Amino acid sequence: MNINQNYLNLKDSYLFFTIAKKVQEYQAAHPEDEVIRLGIGDVTLPLVPAVTGAMSKAVAEMDDAATFKGYDEYQGYDFLKQAVCGYYAKKGVRLGIDEVFISDGAKSDLGNILDIFSTDNTVLIPDPVYPVYVDTNIMAGRTIKFLNGTDGNSFLPLPEADTAGDIVYLCSPNNPTGAVYSKEQLQLWVNWAKENDAVLLVDSAYEIFIKDPSLPTSIYQIEGAKECAIEFCSLSKTAGFTGTRCGYTVVPQALIRNDTPLNKLWRRRQSTKFNGVPYIVQRGAEAVFTETGFAQIKESIDYYLENARMIAATLTSLGIPFTGGSNSPYIWLQCPNGLSSWEFFDFLLSKYNIVGTPGAGFGENGEGFFRLTAFGSRENVMKAMERLKSMKP
Repeated sequence: MNINQNYLNLKDSYLFFTIAKKVQEYQAAHPEDEVIRLGIGDVTLPLVPAVTGAMSKAVAEMDDAATFKGYDEYQGYDFLKQAVCGYYAKKGVRLGIDEVFISDGAKSDLGNILDIFSTDNTVLIPDPVYPVYVDTNIMAGRTIKFLNGTDGNSFLPLPEADTAGDIVYLCSPNNPTGAVYSKEQLQLWVNWAKENDAVLLVDSAYEIFIKDPSLPTSIYQIEGAKECAIEFCSLSKTAGFTGTRCGYTVVPQALIRNDTPLNKLWRRRQSTKFNGVPYIVQRGAEAVFTETGFAQIKESIDYYLENARMIAATLTSLGIPFTGGSNSPYIWLQCPNGLSSWEFFDFLLSKYNIVGTPGAGFGENGEGFFRLTAFGSRENVMKAMERLKSMKP
């Protein structure tokens, strides 16, 4: 028996586990301090009434033999896939119901999608980046090359003359930097992928936070994207499903490699290794896309965007450079006074009792930067900003 040696190449612990441990130790030593968490991107607002109402109705259905639901068809119930297609139609994107796969969230699918690709593919991953992209490819033993995201390119790397690879991860709005690709920039990536027979894995988990109408909210709003891109979406931040778990992945029928539709491979993978999302949760997800549900969801999104605006305004008043804060729930700031990411983490925690996320945890280019999230309660965000206003960078 041999273990998968690739796991030994991973860092000893997941970034957010390390943060949680440091905060726990601090609170044990300073029980009188009120610590405000603006680090992990977990939501604080509850599920909206349209969603909980639909879930309650679905629970009652499970108590009646005539409406009881057992196994679904792995790819999700048609009622939810049709709702997703309707949502895309409002973006000007036409999808077939067989191109939508319901999942338990973008994080799972972003890792599991690798099952359908050869391990000898070279993967291009932006730096800084969401750690899951890197870790899941390390687990598989793939060759990873990094695309440099810096303040010089607004943390939005683009293909260059010597860019070479088979699989490319893109995230827009970006986690952790809050940066958003324009249509012109995404068109460059689509053109590059088609020319190089590559596949774009596009994480659109935060697309609902985009308010600027000139910015794309789906890769499929870009000409030619259906021939080279897979899109991953989540209801975790869109509708507060972090504790309920539901998302969807779009694999177009037009995406073909080695004379094989990737849609066919993903369908086969999911039917073998995934049991589907509970009926009750899918009914709640369906309600997200109703007129009433979406109006309620919009209020929650506006709440978090106002939090982001407040954080951005405070940083501006302090003269601290940052990206994000609009069209995104994340604010990516430059650590003041030349502090490293973890030094600034300790500084904020010990002096202001504020928890954020060290940029170094998102890659080498994240060193010297720091992420704050807008998912806290309004009361806590206001308290945290009042504390920060006394800081002298």
